[in-house]
Amino acid sequence: MNDSAASRSGARSTGTSGHPRLDALGAWSSASTIEPPRSWVADVGMAGFFLVATVIPYFFLSSLGFFGWQEHWSQLLVGLLLVLPLALRTHYPMVMLALSTIGGIAHIIFLDQPLPALVVVPIQVYSVARWVEDSRKSRLAVIVGAAGSIAGPLSWALGEEPGWTVNVFVLAVLVCAGSVFTPYLVGRRVREATRARLDAEQAAEDQLARAMAEREQAARLSEVRARQQIARELHDVVAHSVSVMVVQAEGGRALAAKKPERAAEVLETIASTGREALTEMRRIVGVLRSDPNEEPEYVPAPRLADIPGMVERTGSRVSLDVRGTPPEVGSSLALTTYRVVQEALTNFLKHAGPAAHATVHLHYLPHRIHLEVRDNGAGATATDDGHGNGLRGMRERVHAMGGTLVTGPHPDGGFCVRADLPIDADRVKSRTPHSGPSDSARRELHDPGLPGR
Repeated sequence: MNDSAASRSGARSTGTSGHPRLDALGAWSSASTIEPPRSWVADVGMAGFFLVATVIPYFFLSSLGFFGWQEHWSQLLVGLLLVLPLALRTHYPMVMLALSTIGGIAHIIFLDQPLPALVVVPIQVYSVARWVEDSRKSRLAVIVGAAGSIAGPLSWALGEEPGWTVNVFVLAVLVCAGSVFTPYLVGRRVREATRARLDAEQAAEDQLARAMAEREQAARLSEVRARQQIARELHDVVAHSVSVMVVQAEGGRALAAKKPERAAEVLETIASTGREALTEMRRIVGVLRSDPNEEPEYVPAPRLADIPGMVERTGSRVSLDVRGTPPEVGSSLALTTYRVVQEALTNFLKHAGPAAHATVHLHYLPHRIHLEVRDNGAGATATDDGHGNGLRGMRERVHAMGGTLVTGPHPDGGFCVRADLPIDADRVKSRTPHSGPSDSARRELHDPGLPGR
């Protein structure tokens, strides 16, 4: 079994056609996908068995005068030519056929009666049919056997032995022909069945390899998506919190010179922002470090009700305008809304300038959430020192929820971020993960003076 597997493995690495083939002498090719031939020991043992059973006893009987002194050496020679090629039957089947054909011709020429060694003919025909790939070459065994099935009985009938009538002659021809055609058909059938079985095994191995490759690819894609999501979360948390703390620290330094008693409020805002950032980072890192076999301890993700507190901690330069009542939405939609507002305020603190002001508009409608963050700062003239990760992250989040995002300088000055999110975002996400909003929603949000990126 191991030798067979090794042979098939070698066939996949060196073979080209995927089928067995023999060289000019009929030798077995190592590039074959059909199972390898039997060992030399088995073939030589079979030849030795028939040599002892059908040739040597007949030779001794002939030497003792039972068949005449002039014939026993011919009988020995013919018997050896018929039996000894069996040792080549699986490794060099065509060579075996050639030697056996010579023995059969010698049998017809020198002997006028059948030898017991002829019992090896069906085995030789089967071996050619079983181990020779080219069907045209294997048919040579049928041609030679058919010719011998007629020539042999004819030579025996014309000999000196009495009792050979037409009926006996026809019966001998049919028996000899059956001893050729039947093993040939059986050998080809066995070969085809073996090939079908090994092809099925090869197909199963290929299918398993493809499935494993697809599984590895899916795992890599899942890992890439997870890394992108973690990077987006960390960027939103760290960038916003650090920006707020820097702005508050700079403002607190100026405020401490004028009103020292107000410095404590600024420090408290900085500390509160830092604590919030640490809490959210623990939530992200906690998921990464949790044991897969244990239920991780999650820290609650930001909700819609947390947006006013986040805006308030950003500073006095940001105002909040809320219309409607915050609806009960899924955690994904709430987190997306929170992060969009957070990232828009982070960009405002980084690029709008120290004297700019921003307004956050939250409009809770029956079927969607409309938000807008607009400032009166530098707008399109601001220089971006980053790589656009914030805006790209916002766009990915909004599109994943089935919404739309428009960012760009406003015609009246400053910069504006608009997002429109369907309240049934969880259902929209599960149906079309990367689809955009409907045409009516896009027209409702469209503003010719507010280009997107």
